[in-house]
Amino acid sequence: MNRPAFLRELVSDPVTQDATLDRVFFALSDPLRRALLDRLAQGPATVGELAAPHPVSLQAVSRHIQVLVQAGLIAQERDGRIARCSLTAEPVQVAALWMNRYAKYWQHQFEALVAALPDPVPPKKRKRK
Repeated sequence: MNRPAFLRELVSDPVTQDATLDRVFFALSDPLRRALLDRLAQGPATVGELAAPHPVSLQAVSRHIQVLVQAGLIAQERDGRIARCSLTAEPVQVAALWMNRYAKYWQHQFEALVAALPDPVPPKKRKRK
């Protein structure tokens, strides 16, 4: 698999990988932050545009955005007082690679279970009257 340099570094350094995973999973643990990421998956937006559909203050949304920035999940560009946010998905790839290890484990467990179970007996056919 040809990984970007960013991912090769994170995956090869366990300390960096652990810190990244901690920040990513913490950031993803909040439903509002996940909603902000869902919105940014459609394209860049200002903080005001991100805050508009949510029943929380602009200041609260700004705090959530800072958590996402610290986790590396979004990038912010400032033009005067306007902050434009965009999605950066690389840290999610690190989390996905980590979770994939467990997906492989469970896949192996399911395959072992299927191998251990007897073959299903086909149901008896009903005779038509």
